[in-house]
Amino acid sequence: MSGTPTFRLGVLGSGKGSNFVAIADACAAGIIPATVAIVLSDVADAGILSQARQRNLPTLHIPPGKFRTKLDEDAERACVRVLVEAGVDLVVLAGFMRVLKGDFLRTFEGRIVNVHPSLLPSFPGLEAWKQALDYGVKATGCTVHFVDAGVDSGPIIGQQTVPVMDDDDAESLHQRIHQAEHELYPRCVAAIARGQIRIEGRRIKRL
Repeated sequence: MSGTPTFRLGVLGSGKGSNFVAIADACAAGIIPATVAIVLSDVADAGILSQARQRNLPTLHIPPGKFRTKLDEDAERACVRVLVEAGVDLVVLAGFMRVLKGDFLRTFEGRIVNVHPSLLPSFPGLEAWKQALDYGVKATGCTVHFVDAGVDSGPIIGQQTVPVMDDDDAESLHQRIHQAEHELYPRCVAAIARGQIRIEGRRIKRL
């Protein structure tokens, strides 16, 4: 019997891919009992694609189409087709800068996860670390959640707190939140891959 994990991840990203690296390396180390089946990006020269190729993982650039904040219908269909053909069990968003809609959400309902740089439901949307800093909170952090049709509104899987220091600026706070994401995201994906997570309404039950 093969020891290769059968739980398969499909990763979508638009940027450098630091969260992808944390997850891919955790898979390679056996911390996450899963394999990365495919890495997709809407940006042809995205760092996440380079990081995946360095690890000999399958990659694909899918042009996003005419819209600025979401995939057009053709791009969405192409993404869904590639992920289904790759036998993906869980879609992992790692800095993917487009909102998922329609058929994508229906095809992978309850099987799409994202990490957000705040303690949701506080500070959803863009540049959440700046929102937290401007608001004056003493602690913020990151949240791993399932993706639904809303903006950063899906059921929360896990959170990690990051203190806001008196001398923080947006960059320093963002860096520490990133570090927390790199710890939290692999832990949450590992729990899902082990079958330890169940959605009950808005609440997550750990089995």
